[in-house]
Amino acid sequence: MARLPRVTAAEVIRVLERHGFTQVRQKKHRVFRNAKHQRVVVPYHAGKILKPKTLNSILADAGWTVEDFIKLLRG
Repeated sequence: MARLPRVTAAEVIRVLERHGFTQVRQKKHRVFRNAKHQRVVVPYHAGKILKPKTLNSILADAGWTVEDFIKLLRG
C-alpha cells in the first residue's frame, strides 16, 4: 500500500472537481457531491496540511484508494 501524500484541502478539492464532484455548500467544511450522489466533506482551513485520518476518510467517501488518489493528483 502506498503512503498517503501530504496535501492541503485545496489540492484535494482540485482533484475532486476535476473528477466530477461539485460543491453544494460551505462553511468551515466544504461539501461536494457527484452525479452518483456520493457526498464528500472536506474541512477547509487555508494552507494547512490535512491529517492522515482526515484524508483517509475523504478518500473512502469518494470511493478511491490511496493509489487511485496519487494517480489523480499527478494526472
